[in-house]
Amino acid sequence: MILPIVAYGDPVLKKEGEEIDEDYPNLKTLISDMFETMENAQGVGLAAPQVGLGIRLFIVDTSPFVDEGETDKEMLKLKGFRKVFINPIIIEEDGEKWNFNEGCLSIPGIREDVARQPEIIIEYLDENFELKEEKYDGLIARVIQHEYDHVDGVLFTDRLNPIRKQFLKKRLDNISKGVVDIDYKMKFPKARR
Repeated sequence: MILPIVAYGDPVLKKEGEEIDEDYPNLKTLISDMFETMENAQGVGLAAPQVGLGIRLFIVDTSPFVDEGETDKEMLKLKGFRKVFINPIIIEEDGEKWNFNEGCLSIPGIREDVARQPEIIIEYLDENFELKEEKYDGLIARVIQHEYDHVDGVLFTDRLNPIRKQFLKKRLDNISKGVVDIDYKMKFPKARR
């Protein structure tokens, strides 16, 4: 089932998510619905707060970064990377920060350069509640960091300098009102009913 994605301005996007356990209601269905929702919106990651749930869960599938016929080894790493992260903790971030133009399904139509470190070590539970500790770099690390921010109540726009954020204020306000052109299901906190 495709879930509505919560738009910028909804309080759930600014709250730190709560940890969950194996008894979380309908977890397997939720994960499946989140993948379907993300794919329908042509995203590469989706966090539970983006579908209105204040929990520490996000999913990643970096396959859309890879063009058909791609042969570069680094790009091919992205092709099969599809994972579920439950109760994640980034243990370490390392390397010189680099900029990359990021977007967000909750903030459609806005893309900005965000500086992040290129390497991470993350501990998390997978969908079978098996504990994992893994190291990632490059675009995979960046997508994980972006989604991890969501479960901490941080949006990529929070990482912009104040002047740039002020410049985007009207556009962000319009998104929260539903004044945006999108082709996926969304829920707008300030939309007129």
